Amino acid sequence: MKVWLSCFLILFAIAELYQWAQHVTLPLPFYILCGAVLAVASNTDKRLGFFLPLKDEVLAIASSWQIKQSNLKKSE
Repeated sequence: MKVWLSCFLILFAIAELYQWAQHVTLPLPFYILCGAVLAVASNTDKRLGFFLPLKDEVLAIASSWQIKQSNLKKSE
């Protein structure tokens, strides 16, 4: 009985929320801002920042710098 009642209340709340959401209108700048946020969030794994190089490039530069440092120490 408790499961039936809780399922009924959840479905009723979802139906009421859906009816309320149909009447909500949002301005265009809100949609543009949300789209920009989604674009940034979906590409966070590809760049460290707007003006910074790719993560793979940073790792390649760091490893080559370590190799050069170890070669300098050997030559001394």
